Amino acid sequence: MKTFKGRTAVITGAASGFGLEASRIAAREGMNVVMADVQQDALAKAADEIAALGAAVLPFRLDVSKAAEVEALGAATAARFGAPHLVFNNAGVGTGGLIWEATVKDWEWVIGVNLMGVAHGVRVFTPMMLAAAQKDPGFEGHIVNTASMAGLLNPPNMGVYNVSKHAVVSLSETLYQDLSLITDQISASVLCPFFVPTGINESHRNRPAELADDAAPTRSQLIQQAMSNKAVGSGKINAAHVAQFVFDAVAAQRFYIHSHPGALASVQTRMEDILQSRNPTDPFVHKPEIGVALRAALRGVT
Repeated sequence: MKTFKGRTAVITGAASGFGLEASRIAAREGMNVVMADVQQDALAKAADEIAALGAAVLPFRLDVSKAAEVEALGAATAARFGAPHLVFNNAGVGTGGLIWEATVKDWEWVIGVNLMGVAHGVRVFTPMMLAAAQKDPGFEGHIVNTASMAGLLNPPNMGVYNVSKHAVVSLSETLYQDLSLITDQISASVLCPFFVPTGINESHRNRPAELADDAAPTRSQLIQQAMSNKAVGSGKINAAHVAQFVFDAVAAQRFYIHSHPGALASVQTRMEDILQSRNPTDPFVHKPEIGVALRAALRGVT
């Protein structure tokens, strides 16, 4: 994308983390900003901040897992600004624990937000952007979907989250290829951040009541929550850095967006496991003390 000024960005998960930082950059770049989030109070505060930067802002409260609500977001965007030029399908939630301990409600919540939220965004906004491109040879569009390094790896004790993020990577790669068959005016990227302080480790605060679990958390779930809190809280790359990586990638038409390039060595190891038909490599091979501690904790060894 050659320029952002005067164009429109739609950002989900816009009240915090990557979404809020991306909204700030969009405003500084002179874009109209459609800010969508499930948390109404945080959204109102964030929208006021972005409007104070001089941007035309459309705040929209929605649950991205609900198809009708994303469709309503698309209609509101079209009515206010027309077809968007940048769509950042960014809303996401986190959960952990041994994969067989995940409840039906765990699966429905995480897949609903992390995967179906992206799918709904692609389904609603891509046709709008394609129609705009057909009418205007100068139209440029870009869709960015937030996955995770967990979409390129399979860290243990994070099964439901891993599944959702692998699916987002697959969806995004397919979107990129499908768009390339149809148009040169619209492209796509996938964001695969590692541990970054964004508040995703506290995403249970927005878990809908109808998908809340009645049972107490299992040992594995409590352990993963503690590990996530520590890992996310100690991140040296912050959300503002990652949001800038996103805009840089859109400007450069770059598909894969990473926050921690050093983590790609583990992705290479996974690919080599597949190509050589060898069993999955121990994810803690370079930090065995973490693996020892996790195994001991899960097995109840003091």
